[in-house]
Amino acid sequence: MEKLSHECGVALIRLLKPLDYYREKYGTDRYGAERLYLMLEKQHNRGQEGAGIACVNLDVPPGEEYMFRERAEGKDAITEIFGRLGDSFRGQLYMGHLRYSTTGKRGLVYVHPFLRRNNWRARNLCLCGNFNMTNIDDVFAKMVAQGQSPRIFSDSYITLELMGHRLDMEVEKEYKEAVRSGLSGLDITRYIDDHVRIEEVLRTTLEGFDGGYVMCGLTGSGEMFAVRDPWGIRPAFYYRDDEVVALASERPVLQTVFDLSCEDVEELPAGEALVVRRSGEVCVSKILDKRGDSKCSFERIYFSRGSDRDIYRERKKLGEQLVPSISEAIGGDVGNTVFSFIPNTAEVAFYGLVEGFRSKGFDLRTEKVAWKDIKLRTFITEAGSRDSLASLVYDITYGSLRPYQDNLVIIDDSIVRGTTLKDSILKILERLHPRKIVIVSSSPQVRYPDYYGIDMPRLDELCAFRAAMDLWKERCWENRLKQIVDDCRQELSKPEPEIRNAVRGVYAPFSVEELNSRMAEMLRPEGMETPVQFVFQSLEGLREACPGHLGDWYFSGRYPTPGGNRRVNESFLDYAAEVGLEP
Repeated sequence: MEKLSHECGVALIRLLKPLDYYREKYGTDRYGAERLYLMLEKQHNRGQEGAGIACVNLDVPPGEEYMFRERAEGKDAITEIFGRLGDSFRGQLYMGHLRYSTTGKRGLVYVHPFLRRNNWRARNLCLCGNFNMTNIDDVFAKMVAQGQSPRIFSDSYITLELMGHRLDMEVEKEYKEAVRSGLSGLDITRYIDDHVRIEEVLRTTLEGFDGGYVMCGLTGSGEMFAVRDPWGIRPAFYYRDDEVVALASERPVLQTVFDLSCEDVEELPAGEALVVRRSGEVCVSKILDKRGDSKCSFERIYFSRGSDRDIYRERKKLGEQLVPSISEAIGGDVGNTVFSFIPNTAEVAFYGLVEGFRSKGFDLRTEKVAWKDIKLRTFITEAGSRDSLASLVYDITYGSLRPYQDNLVIIDDSIVRGTTLKDSILKILERLHPRKIVIVSSSPQVRYPDYYGIDMPRLDELCAFRAAMDLWKERCWENRLKQIVDDCRQELSKPEPEIRNAVRGVYAPFSVEELNSRMAEMLRPEGMETPVQFVFQSLEGLREACPGHLGDWYFSGRYPTPGGNRRVNESFLDYAAEVGLEP
């Protein structure tokens, strides 16, 4: 319902055969570029603010360009980039990135990949990633203390410079070893190119980072890598055979582009890196000790494409599990209820809901009640008239309900801010004159922001948080609320590993039903007469449906890293200062 800008998409390809092989077998020496294009297009849902690609050609002699990069802004960036590629953009290593900003920073300078140049091939580094670091201030301070002066303050650029510095040190180490071995001239260069080990560069760069990431890179000497955070927050999948190694943010991308089964594709383990050496040797190496099992549950609910076999099943399960709560909300009157969904990401959960009711012997009436006008939404955004025209972004199927007789149950994947509900959905649905509207979320109440790569709004923008604050105010518990402010400050005074999320106390006094009821009151448009009730997935239901993805901090407040706990406490203190809530 409410579009969330979220973690970016990455794509890597390493061709393991000579370029002539692909020309003879596939009829083109642009095989790598074509596969990269397809992988990016299949992940277009993951980033529409910009895109970038890079390529390394290992066959180019000194004096000619061997490392290429192209970037563009906007939702048509992929088409623009590949439309202007020349014949020179070919090689054995390819990397692509799709960007959504989670920091509000815009402009080509922030579009990945980032490139660090040097006359030594092995010291050239191109980096992109799906990541957000919660402690980038600390990393920046350490770099400054070492005498460095980064030109741009962003986690992407700072990571590039820090990793580039570590790469320089690795190259220098191999240079000294080559000299001790009696080598000179180009033999030293060849020795360095063949012996640089990117694993040590990754270990020394990332050991102090807090956050969620899949970081990908190429070096000018031909090393390729992708490394996943030790909590497993951000996703990465890879495939390898004797022709190619490829990695993407989503499994179905690899299945479609390379015609694979689910079993052909492997998931990159938490804290480990997929590395392809200049020689073509492929290995998966542990970079950091695994620190948790916090795969993002929002990937399963919303972000990843539903064409993944397991995600499809999980989303259906999320819908099916809501049957008892929905039945209670409509008083068991299934015969006088129409069931529908908010397009498009809630459709699979809707199928699960329908199957759940029918498995209990009910003959459901289902309709496509809501329609989303994507072109209109684009126009509103571009024209700056979003507020005045927002109610017309969605349309309805007139005549799909019996006025004043039928209930309407409509399912969505998540309810975050609630603004689209209030400004558009509920207003347009009331035109059908249902007896009652039940808004169903296949995910639990979103109570906390994300700090690992999703543009989840501030605490005070979350409708669940606003509902809780409204209940605190109504019950005149201001002194008890001030204690939570004090608790947040005490937590922030602790060493980083000991910090806990004190904001969970905001929700402790209230039941899920109390918050549901208050949200329904707050999001109800002025003048609306139709009764509205909210039904949310439970945390237990989420875990049952998605047992392999335990990263549920948006709902539970259990952040997997100290940085997440620190940031949420800081966020509540910012809110308290804005509203004058001081202990």
